[in-house]
Order: sequence, then structure tokens, then C-alpha cells
Amino acid sequence: MAPINIRRDITDPFYRYKMERLQSKIEGKGNGIKSVIVNLSSVAHSLSRDPAYVVKFFGFELGAQVTANPTNDRYIINGAHDAGKLQDYLDTFISKFVLCEECKNPETDLIVQKDGTILRNCKACGQRTDVDARHKLSSFITKNPPNRESKEKKVKGSKRNGKKNGDAENGSSPKDSGSEDMGGEADGGSDDELTRRIQAEAKELPTNGDSVEIKDDDWAVDMSEEAIKARAQNLPDDLKRSLAIRGDEDEAAGGDNPFDQLGSWIVAQKIENNGEVDDVEIYKKAQALGIELNHRTLQVLAQTIFDENIIKKNQVKIHAGLLKKMITSERHEKAFLGGTERFVGIDHPQLISAIPTILMAYYENDLASEDTITKWGSRASQKYVDVPTSKKVRKAAAPFLTWLQEADEDGSDDDEDDD
Repeated sequence: MAPINIRRDITDPFYRYKMERLQSKIEGKGNGIKSVIVNLSSVAHSLSRDPAYVVKFFGFELGAQVTANPTNDRYIINGAHDAGKLQDYLDTFISKFVLCEECKNPETDLIVQKDGTILRNCKACGQRTDVDARHKLSSFITKNPPNRESKEKKVKGSKRNGKKNGDAENGSSPKDSGSEDMGGEADGGSDDELTRRIQAEAKELPTNGDSVEIKDDDWAVDMSEEAIKARAQNLPDDLKRSLAIRGDEDEAAGGDNPFDQLGSWIVAQKIENNGEVDDVEIYKKAQALGIELNHRTLQVLAQTIFDENIIKKNQVKIHAGLLKKMITSERHEKAFLGGTERFVGIDHPQLISAIPTILMAYYENDLASEDTITKWGSRASQKYVDVPTSKKVRKAAAPFLTWLQEADEDGSDDDEDDD
């Protein structure tokens, strides 16, 4: 099912904040009839809210008893309530408990003050606005405040752990960050995690009034544009060819376009850092080149941030936060799959047999939808590779494509049985 805008009053298909459409399932009969919201955890995660808050809100609005069972991921409302009706109530929840009152941005966290006041802390505009204390849900939130530490405990990776330890030495703690993360996982870096890191590093930059002591930097790597281009010229010819953006309207612009610059920069970073590259720095570089929103940037990322250890080191999950932040439409998903096709078909042909596992990782991390993958696998194309290679990649992907089709058919059968 295609995602929808968190703010449904915005019809722009490129609106960056998305969520799944609510899905409900009616169970039982007579006085025991109930509505099960099958994807509430996913929707609540997109809103950075505890699923219990959402289902409790439904209960208050509908005057119905609700049951929240996070362990089994099961959220129930007594009575028969169709998904469309619940979606309308969700819009009200978003307006009252998610959107910033100043900028109407959904990128907020809830903070419960000592006096019981609930604030929406907006990471987009920096404003803190009050939540309506008269609503019954406000009392529930006050008694069950967001557990912002739960998400931080799940954050993995030596860099993040090092950063956290450094903060502790400076006398700060996760509770001092002014951020309230709820319910969702942060493995590999979520949008919120990526945003926080960018903002944190921006604060460390010197202001105009600060003086910066420049120490002996003979050990440092020259990161000027000229030096990066020089290092890129020394790359193997096959690697330089693999970074080419094929099939796009501005191909005639030559090899010095911003997409080639980003690709060469990422490759140079990996060479200098033992194969590692930081997601925050990639996003900053794309911003500097003005291509962080362009779908063709995903072609470059698919070809450069992964290597032959993409499966062994679970690299898709590691970079999922960055990729989800930059994949904002079906066009972006298609470009990402196209870059992947070139990555396995040309750069690493030994990985062609592993394409089902790679696609599964994309699917599980919400980097490509079922519909986009199915369309991609339906016919070969010469947009990114030659036709024989394209056919070979899609033939190898057949097991995953078949699984998608069978899973969809099983879901349809279950719906018919429920009727």
C-alpha cells in the first residue's frame, strides 16, 4: 500500500513526511465485536508517538474501551470501526498532539514538564508549544510519559556509542537533549537520529565572533575540490565508469556534474577511511551540491555506499536512516533500484545471485515498496545496464518477486475469509 502524507491537507506528492494508511480488521460478533488496527505500530512510529497514545485517543473520541498489547503488537478498539473513520480521527490526533503549532511540521517530540504541562518540541523551527491540557489523552500522557531512553538504548555502532560516552563526560545525558523519542527503532540511524546529529554538529561550528586555533595539520588529508578530483582520476577505470549516471536527460552535461562529484567524493572518503563513510557527511555533501532532493542522487548512493560485503555487514540497515530521508517518492525508489541494478550487474557481478536478499533488505527497511519492486521486475530495461545484464539481474530476482506475489495473494485470501 502506497504511503500517504502525514498532513492529508497537503496534496504535494513530494511532501517528505509520510505514513502508512491505517488498516483495521473486524473480529468477533455481537457484543464481542472489536476492531483490530493491524499496522498501528508502523503509523505511530512515523509520527514518533507511542502506539498506546494513538489507540487511547481513539478510545476517548469514540467512547469505546481499548486494549494495547505492545508485546504482541496488538491494538484493539471495542466495536466495529472502519479504517476510513479511524483515519479521520487520526488526523485530529495529528493536529492536536503531533503538529507544531507554529510551523505545522510533524517533526516534534513530546515533553512532560514537572508541573504536568505537555510541550511539543519542534526540531524544525525550534519552538515549544503547549498541548491542549483539557483533552483526556493529556492526562494519560502525563501519567505515562514518553520513554525517550528506550530508543537511545537501541542505537548501535561505535561512532554513536563514542559520541554518547563523550556527552556523558561533558556532564550531559540523553534526558538533557530536549528530545522525546518513542516506540520506534533507531538501528542504522533513523530520520530523527540523523537530524539530531546534523544539528548537534552544527552547534559545534564556530560563530563569527569565535577564534579558531589552527594547529599543525601536516597529517591531514587535503579535502579541497581540486584534491578530490585528482584522487578520483587515480581510481580504476572500471570504477570511474561505474559511477556514470545513465539514461538521464542531462547526461550530455559531461562527467563534471554534481552527481559525479558526489560519487567521486564518497569513493574517496571510503578509500581514506578503510571503506567507511559517514551518513551525515554524505547528506551535507549532497546539500552543498544542491542535489539532496534529486532522485538521481539515489543512483549514486546505490553504487557507492555499498560494497561486496553489503549482505555480510548488513550495510542496507546501517545506511537505512540516510536512504529513508532521501527517498521521498516512487521516482526516487526507481532510481535507487536502477543504481542497484548497475551495482550488482556491472560493479559486483558476483552479487547477482544475492539480489533477492538485497531486495528483501530494501523491502524490510521501507526503501522500496512492493509495487515499485514488482514493476521493476516485470521487464528488462537498458536505462542503467545493457539488456542482457538487465535480464540476468531480474532472472536472479525471480524468487523474491514470486514471494512478493504469493504474499499478496495470501493477504487477499485472508481478507476474503474475513468477509
